[in-house]
Amino acid sequence: MEPDICYREPAPVGVRSHALPQSGYRDGAAIACNAGGLMELRWLQDFLMVAETGNFTRAAEKRNTSQAAFSRRIKSLEAWLGFDLIDRSVYPTQLTPQGERFREHAGELLRQMLDSRVELGGKPLRRNEHIRIALPFAMATARLPHWWQAWSQERRLSCSVVVGNIHDLVTSLVSDNVDLMICYHHAQQPIHLDPDRYERVTLGTEFLRPYASEALVAKGGASLPGRASHPVPLLMYSPGVYFARLVDLILETAPIFGVRAIESDMSDVLCGMALSGRGVAWLTEGTVAASGRKRLVPIGGNKWALPLSLVAFRGRMHDGQRALNLFWSELCRHSAGHAGGGLAKGLAKTGSRPPAKRPGKLLS
Repeated sequence: MEPDICYREPAPVGVRSHALPQSGYRDGAAIACNAGGLMELRWLQDFLMVAETGNFTRAAEKRNTSQAAFSRRIKSLEAWLGFDLIDRSVYPTQLTPQGERFREHAGELLRQMLDSRVELGGKPLRRNEHIRIALPFAMATARLPHWWQAWSQERRLSCSVVVGNIHDLVTSLVSDNVDLMICYHHAQQPIHLDPDRYERVTLGTEFLRPYASEALVAKGGASLPGRASHPVPLLMYSPGVYFARLVDLILETAPIFGVRAIESDMSDVLCGMALSGRGVAWLTEGTVAASGRKRLVPIGGNKWALPLSLVAFRGRMHDGQRALNLFWSELCRHSAGHAGGGLAKGLAKTGSRPPAKRPGKLLS
């Protein structure tokens, strides 16, 4: 079954309410307002978006509205609740203590309301069979289609796919906006998640290594480490991107003479540029294989390559969700069947990593 990716937002729904229960917001599935006011579900969606992004402008863009209208809706929600959710005295945007507490329940409350609307509208809802997955764009395009076919085999599952950078993915996980997160991981750039709250499983390994087109290699324009008189054209990740930090780790131990020709935060963009002969790009083996671009060849050997783990995380608090438990068990089963396979194959092809020398420096 293919992933079920929905982009259309539900229409605003007005819900009359009563006072919030003192025991917490989970009991307020039929959310209510003092003085019989009207609350719109999109206010909750707006709040969760600004809580996730930490920025009113970006949140308004993602919600496809003006910043002024977006701010008015947040203020309406605060007036409805009777307390401030956003601390507007600091920058960047932060939630108030009440906002942090409300955030813990707003996502679940929103899902309850939307589920009820669908179910009562005569459309049976199988929520226990729906999985929400967050992962990087490169992994979503290169790995997820194959993974999903294996993981969902013989199960009636659907999924929502959230793609983004590592920071946004972690935020989605800790905000309970997704059920699990899958990402690349390296010990020198670890993902800091409390092991008491989140469990993890390693799904496999692959290498991040430099690639260039056959034509550029044939012309001698992609020979590492390059020379000061003939620097290598580099297709680099934008500063702050997780892969950019990983490439920096490689170049710290194996410097090169190079010049930045193109920057992007997306592997697919750099992959396409490398194929057109614009320079050398560090790509995962999965990205190159999934693109079917056989005219890209790895260069430089293991000296400029870095092994990465493919790791899945999920919150331990979701142990009661049957479908997620079954899905997680399937991930663990596939993990056990492929333990060490990717790294072992990579080392067999390229040999052990030789001692690093320092031939030169990276030119800007």
